[in-house]
This record gives sequence, C-alpha cells and structure tokens, in this order.
Amino acid sequence: MRITNWYQALSQCEQQGRAYVIITLIASAGSVPRDAGTKMVVTGDSQYDTIGGGHLEHEAVTTARDLLAKGQACQQVVSTPLASKLGQCCGGAVKVLYEVMVKHQQHLAIFGAGHVAQALVPILAQLPLQIRWIDSREGFFDAQTSVHTQSLNAPAIAEAYDNVTAIYNDDPCEELALLPDGAKVIILTHNHQLDYSLIEAAITHASLPFIGMIGSTTKAKRFVTRLAHRGYSQQDIDKMTSPIGDLSIPGKRPIEVAVSISADIIRLLNNAEPSTQSSQKQKGVPLQQQTLPAETIGEPK
Repeated sequence: MRITNWYQALSQCEQQGRAYVIITLIASAGSVPRDAGTKMVVTGDSQYDTIGGGHLEHEAVTTARDLLAKGQACQQVVSTPLASKLGQCCGGAVKVLYEVMVKHQQHLAIFGAGHVAQALVPILAQLPLQIRWIDSREGFFDAQTSVHTQSLNAPAIAEAYDNVTAIYNDDPCEELALLPDGAKVIILTHNHQLDYSLIEAAITHASLPFIGMIGSTTKAKRFVTRLAHRGYSQQDIDKMTSPIGDLSIPGKRPIEVAVSISADIIRLLNNAEPSTQSSQKQKGVPLQQQTLPAETIGEPK
C-alpha cells in the first residue's frame, strides 16, 4: 500500500511494530504555514505528510529523530517562533507536540500454512509482531500457480498484512538459523517428520526462548522419547511446548485451535504467568484428558 498521509503511516507503524513520532501543531499565532491540528509521522528513516515544509519541518524532523534515538516513549512540547532564525519570515509562532512511540519489536516464526495456520495468522498479525510464515510446499503462497486446495486463502492472508512475510523453502529448517535472537517459534506443519526435524533443529538454538508444536500428548511424548534417545539433554527437551495452546479452550475446529494458540502467545508477549496447564506442558507433564489436533487428519491420540 502506498502511504499518502500520516494516519496511514501510523497504522502501518503499529502493525509493523516500528518506533515513530507523531508531530502535531497544537497551537498557532499569526501567519503560519499550516493550522493547529496538522500532523505528520516520522520514523528513523522516513517521514509522512507535512506540517508545512521549510525549516520548521526540517527542525521538527531532526528533533523527532533525536528523541527516537533515546529509545524512550515521551511527550514534549516546543514553542517555535517563525522568525529569521528558521529562515522563515511568516512572523507567526507555533507550538509543536512530539509524541514518541517506542516499539520493542518481537518476532514470530510460524512453520506450516494449513487450515490452523490460516486461522491463526490473521489473529496474531493484529499484534505488534513481525511474522515469518514458512511452508515447504512449492507454490503454496502463490495464488496463480498453487495446486494445493488447502492454500486457497494463504496468499490472500499473507498479502493482507504488512507485518507478515510468506516464505517458501523446501528445507524450512534453514529458516531457523535466520531468525533474530528472542524469536518465538510455532510448528504447525502437515508432516510429522518435518515437525520433528524442526523441533530437533530449534532446541539447539540458545536464542529461541519458545518453541511450540501442535499435536496430541501422544505425539509430544513420542518426540520427547526420541529426543532423549538421541542424546539431547532434558534442558534442551524442555524448550519444546506441546501441545501448544491454552487447553482450557475447548474445540478442535481450526479457528478454535487458533484462538487457543493465540492465548498462549499473548500470554508470552505480556510476560504473564502461564496457566497451570501451560506449566505442566512446559515441564513435559502430559495432560491425559485434553489434546489439540494436529494439522493433518489422522493424528494418533
């Protein structure tokens, strides 16, 4: 989307989790280039809309970026006469409000683009997250060439959100090494062996604090046993959370599972204490009566 005004820029910055400053002329007197209430948005490398141009705007943008560089949210009002000091001879004066919005960007990688992922991504894309959405099936994110009936909505979903990047890689494990420190991982693929390969690769990355996988408790226990037999430490194995999701939320439809997973992620983003059930999952204590379905039909229970 081509941004043409400050409120479109603000919306995109919020969606992408970018830090920005709203510059507002809150009062004016005499002859001024723009009236009170005029706004623009400034980021570290871009500016959107205008408060009138000239030296006033140049000074305002410089001030905004100096405030951004401090990395702290704040509000500041500056009174500025439009005199020869700014190279403007309007003879008026303005008060400029700077509202600094600092975003601590968080990253999430979702592996798999089936039905559950297609229900999940639109929910999580409304949060201040950068989402890498990865699938190993060629053409899955291409509406023109895809032959997968499951992927009918995936291209449109990926296109609809500025903070979602759709990635095709026939070896999705390669994408784990490209994730920034602190990224969270959700594994929802169509293939159990691929799930295991992703888990095995992910738990060896010290910089990935959360690795969640869809499936039943039976699947989770099999993976734990397999990892232990291959010599992984209990500390590494405990990085895996499975089944992912708030298991107090019932239902196995894709949207119900997506809401359940979203609850877990929102809890993580807000550093909230996990529920009793989440704590049990984290420590590898199986929940016998409650499971979440795998992305594929026929998941063993």
